[in-house]
Amino acid sequence: METKLVKKKTADLTEGSIWKRLLVFFLPILAGTWFQQLYNAVDAVIVGRYVGHEALAAVGGSVATLLNLFIGFFVALSAGSTVIISHIFGSKKAEDDLGEATGTAAAFSILFGLMISAVCFVMAPYFLKWMKTPEDTLKDAVLYFRILSSAMTVVLLLNTESAILRAVGDSRRPFIFMLIACLLNIGLDWLFVVKFSWGVAGVAWATVISQCVNCLLLTVTMLVTKQPYRLEIKKLRINRGIFRRMMRIGLPSGLEASMYNLSNILMQTAVNSLGTVVVASWSLSGKLDGFYWGLAQAANAAVVTFVGQNYGAGRFDRIHKSVRSGLILFMIMTVSMSALIIAGSPYALKIFTEEQSVRDTTYTIILYFVPFYFVWTSIEVLSGTLRGCGDTKPVLITGIGICAFRVLWLLTAFMIWPTLLCVSISYVVSWTLTMIAMVIYYKKGKWDKSKQ
Repeated sequence: METKLVKKKTADLTEGSIWKRLLVFFLPILAGTWFQQLYNAVDAVIVGRYVGHEALAAVGGSVATLLNLFIGFFVALSAGSTVIISHIFGSKKAEDDLGEATGTAAAFSILFGLMISAVCFVMAPYFLKWMKTPEDTLKDAVLYFRILSSAMTVVLLLNTESAILRAVGDSRRPFIFMLIACLLNIGLDWLFVVKFSWGVAGVAWATVISQCVNCLLLTVTMLVTKQPYRLEIKKLRINRGIFRRMMRIGLPSGLEASMYNLSNILMQTAVNSLGTVVVASWSLSGKLDGFYWGLAQAANAAVVTFVGQNYGAGRFDRIHKSVRSGLILFMIMTVSMSALIIAGSPYALKIFTEEQSVRDTTYTIILYFVPFYFVWTSIEVLSGTLRGCGDTKPVLITGIGICAFRVLWLLTAFMIWPTLLCVSISYVVSWTLTMIAMVIYYKKGKWDKSKQ
């Protein structure tokens, strides 16, 4: 009975209508990222209204950038697990390897999470001072960062387990568990901050508890399933052969994410030098346009799994068609979302804060970025396609087009023109250069083994 039930929850993406399969698989991932963004937005509303803009800067400025660095590195690193598992699932061969792959990915996430938690807890004040975090937000920022980093193992494990389920075509259950965690987080935010007046610590503990619940639900699901990808305690170890295959794909992706987030840390440092109001506004803009970034991340995740399964099945015809379908589908969504963010932000900002200076600066940031998000959508679809095929060349493209360019920009243009507009321009230009390079590489087709 269990086997039949779970089989219905997985999805073979190697057959059927491409755009329908892609859309149906994508929507639960999108919903999950949006609900996650929703409770991030609720954090910002509660902190902004009940604690103040200094606390808003503390929880969303340097801390958010640092967390993105560590979590982003691991999530990109674990992309190797997603690709390998989707290849195995798509090929319909060697299903015994699925259990080994699951155990290896879970074991690595636990070990890596413990290590990162220790580093972040000890180094929190040094990291934040190095990033020139404003003095009036430093104490709260250190406290918030230490509480969240204590649960790093939980965060990495739940990301791994969600990725494994998506790799076998199950995007529905990760969404359901994320929804439960979001609702719990919202309730705990209200309880800890509004009722108990715990301030920044209350927001942090609400997030940690909801993440633990999400991870527990995913772990139980992985333990009780009868499918080959189940998590078995005896297989909770590093299988060297599978681990090497995962790292061959995941390590370049992790380095790419690190370079990207390191460049963001440098950019955040530049933003920090512009004052607390700009830092708070920079953080707040991320709560509003974060719904687009959720869409972009969901599109990339859907493309990686779709392409990965079809690559394992040798269906290169479907891979090429999925690129066209994905670009059209996700571009329509991006343009619609961008228009909605620009039109709705003036009204939404009134919910987040009563401080007019923060509202005005936040909306300025939105106008600098949002009209150009269609460029990033192209990058996500193409890089997801290449990564799903096991190609690691996008690392070089991103490393040069985004990371190296931004560092060079800070060392030159920002030194001469230290303004918010100068920081913002570097993002748009780096996206455009990266997109052009990605299109050229994709067109050359060296990733396509059907042509070799």
